[in-house]
Amino acid sequence: MFTGLVADKGRILAIESGADSAVVEIKSTLVGEIKVGDSISVNGVCLTAISLDESSFKADVMVQTLRITSLKSLKVGSPVNLELAARADSRLGGHIVQGHVDGVGVVKENSYGEKWHKFVLSIPQDLTKYIVNQGSIAVDGVSLTVGEIVGEQVTLWLIPETLIKTNLSEKKSGDLVNIEVDVIAKYVERLMKRGEESGK
Repeated sequence: MFTGLVADKGRILAIESGADSAVVEIKSTLVGEIKVGDSISVNGVCLTAISLDESSFKADVMVQTLRITSLKSLKVGSPVNLELAARADSRLGGHIVQGHVDGVGVVKENSYGEKWHKFVLSIPQDLTKYIVNQGSIAVDGVSLTVGEIVGEQVTLWLIPETLIKTNLSEKKSGDLVNIEVDVIAKYVERLMKRGEESGK
């Protein structure tokens, strides 16, 4: 489990593509805190560290992950948001993020304002039912509050701290981003469906 509070903005050093998987090497200041086998959120996708050196780690990316997430668009040099798994003795500063991507959104606008940064996304229609104004959403692993949702378009307002610590400042129109909706909304939907089925 993660919180959506990015701990480091890493960079892709290498991508080794196979027939049905890939291995990514990522430069990160977090390497000293990582062990082989640890879970790491990479742009909101939960990956497992398979090897380490002094300044980078490697992780496997399965074909299914490449197919359903924006990791397929990564290139050498791409910035990535990194977060280590949450600790039970730490504050939950963001919201519950599983690292299980629900869909891929498309950046529509990324523009500077006087105090806030306007970030507009188009998201898959089947995810809109889980998103509400002032609710939580994870974009490339970043815990954010929804400013407004109209149809399939979500508007977010980013503070300077978020822009400094994450890769969202580098996103441009047309870029793909990983979306994870609030897991609580999905559980509520599941429970309601079970209630309806048992009532028949």
